[in-house]
Amino acid sequence: MCLKSIPKAFVRPLNLSPRAMSCLKYQPPVNREMRTLDRSFFVSKLPLCVVKFPEPKNISAFAKEFKDSILRVPRIPHVVKLDQTVENKSAKGKTLACDNGIVSKGVLLNSSMTSTEEARAQLSPEALQFLETNNAEILPYEYVLDYDFWKAEEILRAVLPEEYLDEIPTGFTVTGHIAHLNLRQEFKPFASLIGQVILDKNNKIETVVDKVSSIATKFRTFPMEVIAGRGGDLVVEQKESNCTFRFDFSKVYWNSRLHTEHERLVKQYFQPGQVVCDVFAGVGPFAIPAGKKEVIVLANDLNPDSFKYLQENIELNKVSTLVKPFNLDGAQFISDSITLLQQWRESNDGKLQVPLRISHHDRKRQKKQDAKEAPKFKELQIPFEINHFVMNLPDSSITFLDRFVGLYKGTSIKTLPWIHLHCFEKYGIDEEPPMEELYHRVHSRIATSLHTDKQALAFDNLRFHLVRKVSPTKPMFCVSFQLPEQVAFADST
Repeated sequence: MCLKSIPKAFVRPLNLSPRAMSCLKYQPPVNREMRTLDRSFFVSKLPLCVVKFPEPKNISAFAKEFKDSILRVPRIPHVVKLDQTVENKSAKGKTLACDNGIVSKGVLLNSSMTSTEEARAQLSPEALQFLETNNAEILPYEYVLDYDFWKAEEILRAVLPEEYLDEIPTGFTVTGHIAHLNLRQEFKPFASLIGQVILDKNNKIETVVDKVSSIATKFRTFPMEVIAGRGGDLVVEQKESNCTFRFDFSKVYWNSRLHTEHERLVKQYFQPGQVVCDVFAGVGPFAIPAGKKEVIVLANDLNPDSFKYLQENIELNKVSTLVKPFNLDGAQFISDSITLLQQWRESNDGKLQVPLRISHHDRKRQKKQDAKEAPKFKELQIPFEINHFVMNLPDSSITFLDRFVGLYKGTSIKTLPWIHLHCFEKYGIDEEPPMEELYHRVHSRIATSLHTDKQALAFDNLRFHLVRKVSPTKPMFCVSFQLPEQVAFADST
């Protein structure tokens, strides 16, 4: 590094003893009054010594044979370039330039050696003999530690109040080009400072937002504030399950932590040619991957913005033949689901024309045979029956279950659907219930909402999957079960 480009006023020497320097855990300069990020503040110079060899091959030989004498600090390389613009002085006081404009390399010595005198005193006789034999020189060297050197947590530790250092807020989730923080109240005054550091230290992030409050709308969206980066661009593109999702992060619900759950349901339960009703589809994280698997999907969401981006994502991922969007209340969608599927069947004569998947090799061969040949399709029959309902609205999914009571009364349908219900089961902070106990609590809530007893909805027929823990006392489950006949064909409530 060249010191000429760094203003001397911002360079802070580390005045440490050789013993302290040798075991130094490098930290940036501290300024707990900083509220607007000043990158130039975080510059220190480290006095070291470098060994310059006329023959570069001797660098590795020296480093290997005398490794205890070499600088070993994470993120600081022990081999450095000796720029021709930097003048160094040998132990004899003679000024030496670096090979008339040719950039050479040297090896940095242990940080306990801060001067050429200390280096000659601390190096072993064997090391000194090696240097003399190979015409090497020990030169003073200043290594600059600037803002780019320090990690985000190190910078924040240097600027946040001491009482907040136990939990530095460096955690965030990434959605497209946006980093999403959920800062605790005590960190709100430092939001822009925290946001800018996170933006600087993550090159794929262009915008940092913070949740303003925990008050959610009925569409599961939260008020948020842009604290760093591009403020006017909250429309992101997110890759997941070999699909691309585009949406306005501030207007729809999206949780990147659920990507494994999206993949799990699609892979484990949905089969090509089956029908899935996604009751709370959002922008399509279940529906669109299922469509790519040639599953027939009725995808619904009440949020107008979610519906808008659901439509866009269906087109973007080329699954419009297999995924049909709706903008209905979830309860109404469940009640109308059988009719909606029947209408889809009637409008398409009971079948869909699905493009055949052609491998790259076959497509190349096809182009050679006939460049104007039309794409080939296969015919997919639309079933009469719905195979699965996905209900991913954990706060209130269970309250919608009563819409399944009597849903199939008067129909001749024989195969009843599977329901995949996402829900929370929060418990008290003074409790430590075993997982089996939580399962039974969820079972009771489901049976109550279905207006049935636990005998009709046997506990052993429920499949429980722990999706994640939202907090230590708030686990999120996915419960999968087949709709009981006693519920499906009961008198409507």
